[in-house]
Amino acid sequence: MPDTADPSGLVERVQELTDLELAMLLSLVAGQHCIVAAEQDDLDSLEQELQLVLGTIASNVFALYHTVLHCNHSTTLADFRDGILIDSKPSDWLDNGELGTSMDSDQSSRRHYGPAKHRSASPIQPIRTKQNERQQDDRSIANVVLITGLSLASEDIQIQALERDHIFISHYHSQEDGFANLEEASEWIEDDHASVSSVIHRSSAQYSSDIVPPHSFTQQEIRQLAEVSEDINFTAEIKAYQQNIITFLRLHRAVGSGVSPRATQHLTNLVQYLAIIHGQSYVSPSLVALAIRKIYPHRVTIIGPEAERSIQYGSDFQAASAVLKGYDPSQVIEEVLASVDTPI
Repeated sequence: MPDTADPSGLVERVQELTDLELAMLLSLVAGQHCIVAAEQDDLDSLEQELQLVLGTIASNVFALYHTVLHCNHSTTLADFRDGILIDSKPSDWLDNGELGTSMDSDQSSRRHYGPAKHRSASPIQPIRTKQNERQQDDRSIANVVLITGLSLASEDIQIQALERDHIFISHYHSQEDGFANLEEASEWIEDDHASVSSVIHRSSAQYSSDIVPPHSFTQQEIRQLAEVSEDINFTAEIKAYQQNIITFLRLHRAVGSGVSPRATQHLTNLVQYLAIIHGQSYVSPSLVALAIRKIYPHRVTIIGPEAERSIQYGSDFQAASAVLKGYDPSQVIEEVLASVDTPI
C-alpha cells in the first residue's frame, strides 16, 4: 500500500486501467453515477465488459453486491424499483473487515455480497401476499446497479429515477477502444476447449476474496485517492479558465440548460481526481478540458429555435433554425473550448 503522501505506486496501477475501468474507478471515488454509451451493435459486448469490470472492482475487492437491470418501453417505476432491489445479506455471512464497510456511513446498511443478478424490468406484477411483503421488506438497493436500455424507458423513470444532473460523468466507448476483459475471458475459454487436461482458468470476475487482482483497488485505496485529491493545487489562472468555460457554456446560443451549480462542483472534483491519476500535484488546462468533456455531454440540452434568444429581438425563425441545426452537446463543448483562451 503506497504512502498517502506519495501515491506513486497507486498512480502507476491506475494508469494501467482501460477507459471503462477508469470510468468505474472515478465513479467509485466520487460515489456518483456514470453513463457509458456505445454504438448499437456494441451494446451487448459493452454490457458483458462492464459486468467483468464490476466483478473485479466491485464484488471481489469491495464485497459489493451488484445487479443488472434491463429497461424497455414497458418498464414502470414499480418495475424499476423492484429491479434495483436485492435480497439482504444472509445473517450468517460475516463482514470481512474493511471490505464489508461502506464508503458512506449512511450506506452501511446496504452492503451485500455475491455476484450480479440479472433482471428484466417486466410489466407483469407479482401477486402480493403477506409473505411477499415480508420478503420485500428484507430487500435493499444494490450497491452497484448496471442499467441498460434506460433511454427506452419512460420519461418519468429517466427524470425521477436517475436525474441527469446527478450523474457524475459520461463516457463514450468506441469499438476501436476494444473490450479488454471480454477478449481476455474469451481467450481463456478457447484455451480450456483446446486442451482436455487444461486447468481451470479464472476470469477477472472470479478472484477469491483474499486475493486482490492487479487492476483492482481496495476500499482504503479508493478513500486515499479521494483524500489526496483535496491537496491538489488550483492556481488562480486555472480557476479563472474553468469559470470562463462555464460562463461561455451558459451563454452559448444553442444551450438551453444543464450548466448547473452541481455540475460545477462535479467538475472541480473530477479535475482533482484526474490530476492525481496523472501523477500531478496541480491542475493543468488540459485536465480541465478533459473534465469538461466528461461532465457536460449528458447535462447540456440544446434549445429549440422557438426559444433561441435572438427570436425575442425579431430574428427570423427559419434563420434561427438554420443556425441551431446539427448542434449537439459535444459540438457545443468543443466550440466553447476553442473560444476560451488557454492560460500559459
